[in-house]
Amino acid sequence: MLVFEFKTYGKPSQFIAVAEAIRTAQFFRNSCWRYWMDNPQKNKYDLNKYCAVLAATFPFADELNSQGRQASAERAWSAISRFYENCKKKIPGKKEYPKFQKDCRSVEYKSTGWKLADDRKSITFTDQKGIGKLKIKGTRDLHFYQVSQIKRVRLVKRADGVYVQFCINVDRKENTAPTGNTIGLDVGLKEYYTDSNGVTVENPKFLRKGERLLKRSHRRVSKKVKGSKNRGKARQILGKHYLQISRQRKDHAVKLARCVVQSNDLIAYEDLRIKNMVQNHCLAKSINDASWYQFRVWLEYFAKVFERVTVAVNPQYTSQECSNCGAIVTKTLSTRTHVCKCGCSMDRDENAARNIRSRGLSTVGHTGTFGQPSNALGDKSSTVVGEILHQQVVS
Repeated sequence: MLVFEFKTYGKPSQFIAVAEAIRTAQFFRNSCWRYWMDNPQKNKYDLNKYCAVLAATFPFADELNSQGRQASAERAWSAISRFYENCKKKIPGKKEYPKFQKDCRSVEYKSTGWKLADDRKSITFTDQKGIGKLKIKGTRDLHFYQVSQIKRVRLVKRADGVYVQFCINVDRKENTAPTGNTIGLDVGLKEYYTDSNGVTVENPKFLRKGERLLKRSHRRVSKKVKGSKNRGKARQILGKHYLQISRQRKDHAVKLARCVVQSNDLIAYEDLRIKNMVQNHCLAKSINDASWYQFRVWLEYFAKVFERVTVAVNPQYTSQECSNCGAIVTKTLSTRTHVCKCGCSMDRDENAARNIRSRGLSTVGHTGTFGQPSNALGDKSSTVVGEILHQQVVS
């Protein structure tokens, strides 16, 4: 499934209608959630039927497209399903009931309720909310895809405007020649990551660089009267600053992950528990600013696209263990150089990256990749790694 995003352009009255459609979608989602809380035996089909009852009861609810109402009910059922799955998996901190939405920012349509223009430069929403025709502008070309391939259309409200997302039913696969390389990545705060070849990537620190501007924007918001138009304008400016930082992080993660995946057949990295790491209040801001998990998600995504192998290894003792002889060399965080009795001396992050690569190579074909079953590596990827396994381990 591919998701293409375009910015929309229209009249102020149209964007008011978009906001009303989003509030209506939130109403359906919260109402379905309350209906299930009162009737736990109900399933997702009952929630869809309940949407028809709500539409017949409330005139404003009937204005939203019927499949848009069903999509909101599916959101409620998705939250319920995740609740049960987390209970079965016994994931700590994720067992409480889903919460009612207070600030929903999107409304979703299925195959009806919208019509895409032949030139792919505008989209018309045909329900009774009054959104009408919106011009769209983006970098993607929708002419390569049939309208029947667009399974969902989503209107998303952000700080700098309203965007429309097209969910296209296409499997993205790119066949590339094997590189014969494997790599281990050790992420950090001083450097974004250090790989097993000794190459380092600078930590961009987008939040730290924009912190001065954020503080000034926060001060301007706090000085405005609550509920006033000036406060709303100040909040809008503040939201744009946060949105810019978020986009910078994503752009950095996407480009870096794609480069790493295309250059290697196997990528090993640490299976970090970031939620536990940010409990250290001294490092929490820097850890969140680094956005390691987003980088990991894009690594796994591009690995599927380019048919590469990703392995998440246990991070325990990767910095303390000597990559040359395997001895444990205890060192504090301030000690940046690994020095072992065997004569091995290198940067501690490079030493950790080599250990991560060794652990990744030793687990290929046994534990599989993160978030996939153990046999999800595929014959082709395993064969590629098998051809270079001997050379990498011996070296």
